[in-house]
Amino acid sequence: MKAAVRDVFEVEGVVVDVTAETASKAREQALADGQTRAFRTLLERLTLKIEHKGLPDLPPEEVAALVSDFSVADEKTSAVRYLARLTFRFKHDNIRKLLNDFGFSFAETVSKPVLVLPVFQDAGALILWDDPNPWHDAWAGRPKSQGLVPTQLPLGDLKDIATIGAEQAMDGDLQRLAAIANRYGATDTLVVFGVMRLDAAKAKRVLEVYFTRFGSQHREQTEIINFIQNDNETVSGLLSRAALELTAIVEDNWKRDNILQFSRSGTISAVIPIAKLKDWLDIRARLANVAVVRRTEMVLLSQGEVRINVHYIGETEQLALALEQADLKLTNEGGIWLLAPVDAPTGDQTPDKPGAKDRKKS
Repeated sequence: MKAAVRDVFEVEGVVVDVTAETASKAREQALADGQTRAFRTLLERLTLKIEHKGLPDLPPEEVAALVSDFSVADEKTSAVRYLARLTFRFKHDNIRKLLNDFGFSFAETVSKPVLVLPVFQDAGALILWDDPNPWHDAWAGRPKSQGLVPTQLPLGDLKDIATIGAEQAMDGDLQRLAAIANRYGATDTLVVFGVMRLDAAKAKRVLEVYFTRFGSQHREQTEIINFIQNDNETVSGLLSRAALELTAIVEDNWKRDNILQFSRSGTISAVIPIAKLKDWLDIRARLANVAVVRRTEMVLLSQGEVRINVHYIGETEQLALALEQADLKLTNEGGIWLLAPVDAPTGDQTPDKPGAKDRKKS
């Protein structure tokens, strides 16, 4: 499945509802408020949660200078009121410069969708598909996120039930995890196992969570976090808070792996096997949307392959991870870098060494 191209500098669905002396003043104030909120959402999307408190709070006119354009939907007006749903697109280079100038580390690579499997232990039994599953409900009730890691829940229908069970998810059955992820167009799965216990000394409930992200570019590493019930917090409130905090942790883990390292850069020469010109044009378009790729140079275009130089920032492993999100795989075959779509046929695709074709013809 080809990855959808998403502009990470676009913030959509900003709802505004402003009342003022006139409709025009209400609209003006709504746009100013909306772009300020969108600006904050964008900066939080790109940076680590620990740095959010220190993010710059710019005046409206400075924020406006960073906006490339905006669009309006569901617009409604009265004599003194303005309601709408706004989408703002920000200037890429200006936002990067702003964050660099303020000394913030940030990431731009959007992860492929991650499928969340919430397993809950109730009275000693493991629950994944059974109803009720309050842990599943907590994940389903999260507000829609516009972060770098889109997450989704499976339907829980008969096909899902036949694909994987709670015990198999807990055991990290890679074949079944890959099968259910593939059904939803995801490459990774996040198994979040929650068990509720009572802290008798404090007379509070504690949610103990074990979570593991499984995927081709990730080492299976389980993290454990305890969430202690706050005063006057309900059990459903505790579960909802934990789901939100875990979502933020998953986001931060992804950002750390994809922080743009402007102080480091490299260039690799890659070979792209092609069957027709359209193959190269498609890959070139995907490369243009990879955050760590600064530019590419075509060195050779022949009937069966394209040779390019890829200039990138960061490490080669980071480049490979970013390319995977654009449905491209980067592999090293006998000292030659190969770049191809993830669904390209496998096998011996190692091209001849430069100049080998010419020698064969002579």
